[in-house]
Amino acid sequence: MSDTPFGFGLPPEEPENGDEGKKKDSPGGGQGAGGPGNPFGFGGLPGAGGPGGDNPFAAMFGSMNPNDLGAAFQQLGQMLSYEGGPVNWDMAKDIARQTVSQGTADGTKDASVGPAERGAVEEAVRLADLWLDDATSLPSGSGVAVAWSRAEWVEATLPVWKELVDPVAERVGLAMGDVLPEEMQAMAGPLIGMMRSMGGAMFGQQIGQAVGVLAGEVVGSTDIGLPLGPSGKAALLPVNVEAFGKDLGVPQEEVRLYLALREAAHQRLFAHVPWLRSHLFGAVEGYARGIKVDTAKLEDVVGQLDPQNPEQLQEALQQGMFQPEDTPEQKAALARLETALALVEGWVDAVVHAAAKPRLSSADALRETLRRRRATGGPAEQTFATLIGLELRPRRLRDASRLWASLTDARGVDGRDGLWAHPDMLPTASDLDDPDGFVHHEQLDFSELDKMLGEAAGGGTAKPDLKKDDAGDEEGDDGK
Repeated sequence: MSDTPFGFGLPPEEPENGDEGKKKDSPGGGQGAGGPGNPFGFGGLPGAGGPGGDNPFAAMFGSMNPNDLGAAFQQLGQMLSYEGGPVNWDMAKDIARQTVSQGTADGTKDASVGPAERGAVEEAVRLADLWLDDATSLPSGSGVAVAWSRAEWVEATLPVWKELVDPVAERVGLAMGDVLPEEMQAMAGPLIGMMRSMGGAMFGQQIGQAVGVLAGEVVGSTDIGLPLGPSGKAALLPVNVEAFGKDLGVPQEEVRLYLALREAAHQRLFAHVPWLRSHLFGAVEGYARGIKVDTAKLEDVVGQLDPQNPEQLQEALQQGMFQPEDTPEQKAALARLETALALVEGWVDAVVHAAAKPRLSSADALRETLRRRRATGGPAEQTFATLIGLELRPRRLRDASRLWASLTDARGVDGRDGLWAHPDMLPTASDLDDPDGFVHHEQLDFSELDKMLGEAAGGGTAKPDLKKDDAGDEEGDDGK
């Protein structure tokens, strides 16, 4: 994140007039104006203490030409006059787009998607859906396949980021208004409003940069295990797909097809498990409700806040201003979210491997590359940790994948996918520690349930009773 998110500060020396000021500063009338560390173009200037303290406006803006000065006041006015929700999403969108336009650290720039790339993505998703038909009982969930630029990914996913981040930002924003004694709050209404506007701007800046950086890394709309894009749209980012496969030694067509398999598998799950989206987002919100703000620390920061260095407040927010409460409810919410995300990712991993292994020579290598990407702190973990203080545990992905694979062997594709019928049927965090125990236990329970349902239906044909022989293989009329 930027060290000077709002670009406030003082110049090294106050110019005696505008012309000389331009000569003393770098070209353009201010250090880093409009650069990546100074999104508002207020002149990337050092801290307080220099000349010009008697005239703060001259100290802050004296080195700007009239056009820059007008733009600075306009941006400052927009920031302080913001009266929306806990996050200034207009600002977040602008900064995300600016971050995308600067390119990634390896020098890769965003680019519009051409007809050839769009056609390649559509064909990859179409073929992926055909292959997945043999690997899962869930039908296709990709009504349309789209190829996005990074900027288009930002536009398409911001509504979902809003749903994820607003609960946390709301708690922090309320705390910023509660740091004053109650008897002073009525008198300090404008100040509280300004603080909340600043808080919305700070969250907007932080989230905008995070989403902008993430746009340079993701390969589709479901990289973090959540449906970030519009329902029914399987999306790939050709420029990022190419960068992902650049040094793998795998043909680009295979890389694209494998990533299309993952995207299409996610789409099937979210399209045909209607409760899953609300379950995941409810877990995020439940986790957010348990976050408490260190008001004592916030009071201390606000009391020492230098108006010319408002970045102090953002630094405090980033350094543990909010943290989870150590309560059973908060621990349960965290475990529920981590387990749900692991189950989604583990199911996709297992299903995609089953579909790709017989058809792609690079299936094993690509699978391991994606697993390591998560395990080494990929975009999902970093983004969650930055935005809501949550660090996912990548080891759960492998545990969940092993469990789904064991269920496939024991109950077949239909039996495995049938667990998504209701959240209470899914494995728990403790089940991920003992996948074989869950598979064995659940199989016995399901046999009893099938028997009871058959009896309740008036003696209808019940499903064949699956039993295991000494070698652990299942016997049944269908051989599964």
